[in-house]
Amino acid sequence: MTSGGSRTDARWLALIVLCAGMLMIVLDQTIVNVALPAIAEDLKFGQAGLAWVVNAYLIAYGGLLLLAGRLGDLIGHKKVFLIGLGVFTVASLLCGLSLSAEMLIVSRFVQGAGGALATSVTLGMVVTMFPEPGEQRRAIGVFSFVAAAGASLGLLLGGVLTDAMSWHWIFFVNIPIGIVAAVAAVRLVPDSEGLGLREGADVLGALLIVAAVMLGVYTIVKAEHYGFGSAHTLGLGAVAVALLVGFVFRQRTAAKPLLPLRVFKSRNVTGANLVQISMVAGMFGLFFLGTLYMQLVLQYTPLQIGLAFMPVAGAIAVFSVSLSARLNTRFGERNMLIVGLLFMLAGMLVFTQVPVDGSYLAHILPAVAPLGIGLGLSFPALMTLAMSGASHDEAGLASGLVNTTAQVGGALGLAVLATTSTTYTSSLLASGVGRLEALTSGFHLAFWISAVLVAVALGLAVFVLRQVAVSRDSQPVLVH
Repeated sequence: MTSGGSRTDARWLALIVLCAGMLMIVLDQTIVNVALPAIAEDLKFGQAGLAWVVNAYLIAYGGLLLLAGRLGDLIGHKKVFLIGLGVFTVASLLCGLSLSAEMLIVSRFVQGAGGALATSVTLGMVVTMFPEPGEQRRAIGVFSFVAAAGASLGLLLGGVLTDAMSWHWIFFVNIPIGIVAAVAAVRLVPDSEGLGLREGADVLGALLIVAAVMLGVYTIVKAEHYGFGSAHTLGLGAVAVALLVGFVFRQRTAAKPLLPLRVFKSRNVTGANLVQISMVAGMFGLFFLGTLYMQLVLQYTPLQIGLAFMPVAGAIAVFSVSLSARLNTRFGERNMLIVGLLFMLAGMLVFTQVPVDGSYLAHILPAVAPLGIGLGLSFPALMTLAMSGASHDEAGLASGLVNTTAQVGGALGLAVLATTSTTYTSSLLASGVGRLEALTSGFHLAFWISAVLVAVALGLAVFVLRQVAVSRDSQPVLVH
């Protein structure tokens, strides 16, 4: 085998290692949801406290992504990835060993910080390792499968582990995966010298963005409890916006900005991140409330719910791994993103019609199948567009930005849809409507909002993004 062939093989092995670490962290974001009732019973959680098992992770994860991505550019992507894996693995052990609610919540916060460090640089490393457009599209397709399908796989794995063993194992399962991924990464993942902290050691900017995003995510996830029009939500939201404005002003004046604002001069980078916020808001909220519909209305067990979403993972695998690279090369990322969003919209519209006595084959499968196809087409195209304007020295920053907009979109969508659904269901119950009918109607309203959010993403893709064609020498060319 030639040395060039060896290098090629090593790069694809490195991609598998990066995706294994990414999958472990993505799985953890949904695997916990299935185990929440068992955790509450064992550790004597109150209803309000139980939400912090999820929120503590989301706040740390979402708040640190952008900073972690920039740190990767400054001190080296591989170093940040390995540090993140180590922190996440140790925190997973502490989560599994938790004997009190307080210990679990603190451990989940640390776990979220580790997850942010590891995932923030992963996409940037993939793009850097595969600079040739054809190979890059295939690599992003594999990455997108892991990122998009991990949520549905987490539901299945969470149901299996919780039913067969105990909730502790949803955390313990991370330990061998984390160790193997870290050892393999040391050997296989190429290292790169960072720019050095002097090139972006904007401490004030770092404090402002971390505080802004953490407070923003906290405000969003607590809006379900306090209401979007409450003084608590509006007040903290105003503070988060003020911190964000302060951060932007700081980046305009800082000699070594943490986030150079020139990143947003690319119409496709800015547009892709806006598309992602709206798309993920609709998708994340729909998956969460779709799970509740199956659990509360159709009386599915955790394992049945996980199996119900398996066609999503299967469709994502077929389209993102096997077909996306060829389709994006042939038709362009913008066009395939539009087609994918149309499939997602179709699946969501089917979800708006699910009845109280729904069956899987007649009502659930026709909804989740187009969702899977849509996600399989959309995510690889969206990731390519979001990274299209990033230089080698800013790949980690662009990767962290992509992950941040996904987390903000997910938190926002979940808060809006859950609050709206719960409020409408409560009003129907108060008027004398039966419990199952009221729940289903509340879910219908949330599913309609999900469809509107994806329609907004579709509009942004059509009117904001520019087509990226591929010339005969396989180099991307903007079509104005």
